[in-house]
Amino acid sequence: MKRDILYFKEEKQENIDLLLKLVKQKAIEKGIKHIVIASTRGETGARAAEYFRGTGIQAIVVTHQVGPSGPELTQKNEVKIRALGAKIVTCTHAFGGVSGSLRRSPKMEAGKPRPEPFWPAYVPSTGELIANVLRLFSQGMKVCFEIVVMAADAGVIPVGINVIAVGGQGRGADTAIVLKSANSSNFFDLDVEEILAKPITKRIPVES
Repeated sequence: MKRDILYFKEEKQENIDLLLKLVKQKAIEKGIKHIVIASTRGETGARAAEYFRGTGIQAIVVTHQVGPSGPELTQKNEVKIRALGAKIVTCTHAFGGVSGSLRRSPKMEAGKPRPEPFWPAYVPSTGELIANVLRLFSQGMKVCFEIVVMAADAGVIPVGINVIAVGGQGRGADTAIVLKSANSSNFFDLDVEEILAKPITKRIPVES
């Protein structure tokens, strides 16, 4: 069996359009009905929602969890995404969550030495180990795994079916894979069937 992979050499705005076109073709070819897209502020999510509107393919936009400063997804994009029929998932990052707080240190106190982190830096959490291994492929590859688990845990996509995940680094998207969905409690049931696109290197240069 022979399959093609789209490799991105540069980080360009038009990459997202090329990627979504490829994803749509693959979804139709394989009869896939769920596309999971990572989006921080919502620009990529809104574009994907518009792209898949009326196709019978459900777009699911997974955003960053809400932090101390509030949600990163803008209200304007949230309204647009929902109006276009896409679903939104905002929940704890599958590879972070409580383990992320272990990297933090207790608050500084006047006249006392800088406190050590809650968890030694040389002992990475399980989620951090998994995330860093996936980043060897690309940041977007890590994101693709994570958002599918998050969407499954939220009950927005069925478990055990093929979906297409779309992720990237920073803004836009440059990575897409076909994989069988699973919950975080059954992480190793995830099964990658096909890599559709990725950057040619782990970090691709931004177009000047």
